Amino acid sequence: MNKDMLIRLLALNLGIAAANIAVFSSGLLAVDLFGSALEKAFGSAFLVLSGSGLVYGNYKLLSEPEKAIPIGAKSTKEDYVEALNEHRGLETFERNIDLLLDQIERLQKKNKTIRDILLQIFNASEISYQKFDAVIAEVENIFFKNIRSIINKLNAFDEDDYNFIKKQRNAGAQRNSGAFSEEIMEEKFKVYNEYIRFVKEATEDNEQILLKLDKLLLEISGLNCIESGELEQMAGMIEIDNLIKQAKYYKN
Repeated sequence: MNKDMLIRLLALNLGIAAANIAVFSSGLLAVDLFGSALEKAFGSAFLVLSGSGLVYGNYKLLSEPEKAIPIGAKSTKEDYVEALNEHRGLETFERNIDLLLDQIERLQKKNKTIRDILLQIFNASEISYQKFDAVIAEVENIFFKNIRSIINKLNAFDEDDYNFIKKQRNAGAQRNSGAFSEEIMEEKFKVYNEYIRFVKEATEDNEQILLKLDKLLLEISGLNCIESGELEQMAGMIEIDNLIKQAKYYKN
């Protein structure tokens, strides 16, 4: 349950409670359920209405589908984590989501370690450090673009329909139900498998990015100094540079 939902539930229940206090409190309207016939009628009707409002209002809010958290180019790490956590109820992608959350933490840790090591060799104002920092930032951008694409797929994925189709397909019940033809059922199943394939491959792409950062970290962790121009010739930097070029190519 997200923060907005909790606020709305709290506002509803506190509002109904406040209305009851105002009606029955001796210091306010002071309606007496055991008083005159008019007070009894009004008080009883108010209790029924407020009780109905309480039950129906809570039901509507709790049964209302949660809105997907918007993810854009300027979203923060926390935005991505929150958006992924919103999809923890999707059993089809449970392991992927756990891995993606872990990948985000590992990316942040590796990038911080790389920058800390470079600051032992370069001053933050040096061109060599700034070039390297820009490369790391671009790698991080590619990483989160992958996650943004995954979140869009998770937003669109209808797990209830997928489970229904899978159950019907596995049991062969579609031949007897008459609801869908076998061809339609197979096409729907293929579409959902494309969602699953995409999420799996995009998650693997991010793991490849982390592996390239590991290789780079291994190279620079044993260095005491780097001469001008040597940074660009390091095997780890060449791999990352190729990754960035490839990502730009596919973007276009």
